[in-house]
Amino acid sequence: MNKEYKTIAFQGMPGAYSELACQHAYPELKTVPCVSFEAAFRAVRNSEADLAIIPIDNSLAGRVADVHNLIPNGELYIIGEHFQLIRHCLLGIPGAKLEDLTDVHSHVHAIPQCKRFIDKHGLSKHVVADTAKAAADVKKWNDKSQGAISSEFAADIYGLDILEKDIQDAAHNTTRFLVFAPEAKIPDRVSHQKYLTSFIFEVRNIPAALYKALGGFATNGVQMVKLESYVDKHFNVARFYADVEGHVDEASLQLAFQELNFFAKRVLMLGTYPSHAFRNSIDP
Repeated sequence: MNKEYKTIAFQGMPGAYSELACQHAYPELKTVPCVSFEAAFRAVRNSEADLAIIPIDNSLAGRVADVHNLIPNGELYIIGEHFQLIRHCLLGIPGAKLEDLTDVHSHVHAIPQCKRFIDKHGLSKHVVADTAKAAADVKKWNDKSQGAISSEFAADIYGLDILEKDIQDAAHNTTRFLVFAPEAKIPDRVSHQKYLTSFIFEVRNIPAALYKALGGFATNGVQMVKLESYVDKHFNVARFYADVEGHVDEASLQLAFQELNFFAKRVLMLGTYPSHAFRNSIDP
């Protein structure tokens, strides 16, 4: 890890899954909690943190709301990705037992991810800002009837008992995070390392513009692993976010971008960074 980085911002309270991702991806960095995704971006722009780690997708919940709209306006660059396995625990105050609980509190995405467990035990569901806040609230209330769906990490921070582990409905529950920095940091190409390149583009108002803009990636053998559209205030699809395999210095990728620039009216390069090892474990 480059020693120029000392701090990393995340959205949520201490003990949130985003902080757990920080601990796994950059254990040597000091974490900086922020009240929102926008605040995490702002912390990096204002030099209050060196990096920001932001959830972008979840294997169950899909795209994380609002984040994609902040990326093109955040004035930051992507320098890495991290995949975090989400293992939900049911937490209660010390001495509480599962049969004591009547209510459970957690993030809007965490609750449906544990639907079978919640329904089986007849618990009333309550949505809060994040899983760490749920743990903090349960600790503050000191009520055996109130539980939180959060992480083992949060249980340690807030001094709660783990009443049940791995209560999520699906074992593959995984969140992809992107790491943002104030400046682009293109890594040197290494033969055994795979890379991703991320960018945003807007198509011209001509027939088949998207088809033509993306044609260069197909003809040059560049694999596209993510493509998402945005709508403007008039609800016209004009802006797209994309991740493609490859290093920006590769000839095939440079040729593909030459063709993209011909058909697109704006291309914003967000970064080239190493592909996370998690991708190698995904079945083809």
